[in-house]
Formats: sequence, structure tokens, C-alpha cells
Amino acid sequence: MDSYDYAALVVSRIASDGYLRMVKTIPQMYRYIYDRAERATEVGRFRTWAHQFTAANLRPLMLRERPHAVVCTHAFPTGAMAAYKRSFADAPPIVAIVTDFAVHGFWIHQNIDRYVVANESLRGALVTRGVALERISASGIPVRPQFARGPELRDVLRERLDLPRDRSVALLMGGGLGIAPLERMLRALTDVRVPLAAVVVAGRNARIERRLMRAAESVDYPVRALRFVDNVYDYMHAADVLVTKPGGLSTAEALVAQIPMVLCKPLPGQEERNARVLGEAGAALRTRRIEELPAAIETVLSDAVRREHLVAGAKRLGRPAAAHDAAALIAALVKERKEIVA
Repeated sequence: MDSYDYAALVVSRIASDGYLRMVKTIPQMYRYIYDRAERATEVGRFRTWAHQFTAANLRPLMLRERPHAVVCTHAFPTGAMAAYKRSFADAPPIVAIVTDFAVHGFWIHQNIDRYVVANESLRGALVTRGVALERISASGIPVRPQFARGPELRDVLRERLDLPRDRSVALLMGGGLGIAPLERMLRALTDVRVPLAAVVVAGRNARIERRLMRAAESVDYPVRALRFVDNVYDYMHAADVLVTKPGGLSTAEALVAQIPMVLCKPLPGQEERNARVLGEAGAALRTRRIEELPAAIETVLSDAVRREHLVAGAKRLGRPAAAHDAAALIAALVKERKEIVA
């Protein structure tokens, strides 16, 4: 369920239209607001009201569905369910799964039953903000098990996907909304001095896909432009390098797939923090400008030592069992609650 469907109209407008417009046109302003919101108290009243308003609207849904647990994968529903739990004694257990490699203060509520976070460092960050250690699991960001590398050889997989086997393949992703400057990224790759082909996943944005098809005609290497695909793990396993924005879920998937990453144009706030964590852990190369992409990609494709270093970093951070572990935690929490009620 999309919690913004139950929020006040002003909240959903700010969260969707306002957010997208701001990060596209004045990202520095969004960065300022994001950082200030973590420290400031003046946003507290509005945020408290928004959570309480949403919690009241969620009441009919909760009474109809009678869930054994509620799992929140975004800070806003976590806050709304924390308010719900304060208002209604029959609230089910609430699990918050932080889907980035850094946690904003908006996630933190003292009555959330369990938090699932990406790693031990993030667990420590929650403890310093007052969350009890026993309520935090550092089992990782859940991804589908297919992202773990299977036995299929890369050449066999490329043949199945109809990808060239005589050159390196770069996979470009811009997130589900297609916010990343994929056209500029494609054109920048013409300066890569290694035989190259590209697969570009435009997400659910049909307009971006059409523009990418036109851009593909203007470059001198093979390009396949795709919209949303439900087997992106196959393309990660078939490619040599992933060029992407540092979204929490897509990078968590890439870590499990053990594909070297080049991070480009992070959105202000959480994506910038993700890029910093992944870069410092040696699991990705960071670029600040589109013009830096060709050199970074050449490094991944031509420097075997650096490539192995990136793969090793991915192995250290990747959590292939995260979904299973989170499900087991939720099941145990539900069982515990049933025993208490009984």
C-alpha cells in the first residue's frame, strides 16, 4: 500500500511533485532542506500532524485487513504507523526496513518493534539515536534471491539475452522514475577507448525510453534501450560494469550480483550518502560529473586489479540472504506477539 494515498493532499503533493521538481531544478535547495530537517525542530509540528492525520485515515484499512504485521520501507509510513500505534492499542507489530546505506532522523521512532538495516555501522547509528540494540537487525537490504550469481556462464547468458560477446557490456540504470541523465551518459560513453555495447534501462518512463532510442542512433556503439524489466538481475550478471545513480535498492541488488559499479549524479540527500558509503567501502567508483564517466568505466574494464577490488568490496557489503533473514525476523515477531496475546 502507498501510504501517501492516505495522507493529506498537501503532504502527497510535496512528497511527489514537489520532491521531483526540486531535485531536478534546484538540488542544492533540497540538500539544504534534507540536512536541516534532520536537525531542526521547526518541522516537528507539521510532521507530527501529517503522521497523525495519516494514521487516522489508515484505521479503516487496518480494521479491514487485520494484518499480523506491518512492514514499512520508507520513512513516512514508519512515522505514520508509529503514530497509529500510539493511538490504537490493537496495533500489530511494526517493522521498518531502511532501504538506504544511511538513515535520516525521520526514520527514528521509539515505538517501532524492529528495524532492519544495511550493516552493523548503521545499526550503531540507530543505537546512538536512542533505538534499543535488541530491536535492530543488521541483516541487510532485502533483494530478490535471483541477484545472487547463479551457475549460468556469462557467454550463455549473453546469447540468451541477445547481447554481443565480442565486446564489454555496460548496463546503465536511472531508477524507476528515469531521473538520471541517461542520454548524456550514453553520449559520454562514446569516449570510452574499449570496444563497448550498452544496455539502458529507463524504468517506467516511456518518454525517456523514446528519447534514449533517438540518442542511441547518434552514438557509434551498439545500444539497447529498455523500459522496466523484471529480470534486471540477468542483465547485471551479463554486463561488465553498472553505471547508475546510487539508489539504495538498485545498489543493494548490484552488490549481491557482484557487478562493479560506477556511480553518477546522485540525488541530494540519501543518494549522496549512499555514494559516500559505497565508495569508502571500495564497492564502487564515484564520479562527480558526466565527463568523468569514460575514464572511470575504462578503469573498471581495463584494470584487473581495480576490478577485483570492486568485486571484493561488493562481496563484503552484499547481503544475499537479507530477504530471507528479514522474513524470518517478521515471522518470529508475529509468533512472539501471538504467544503474548494468548
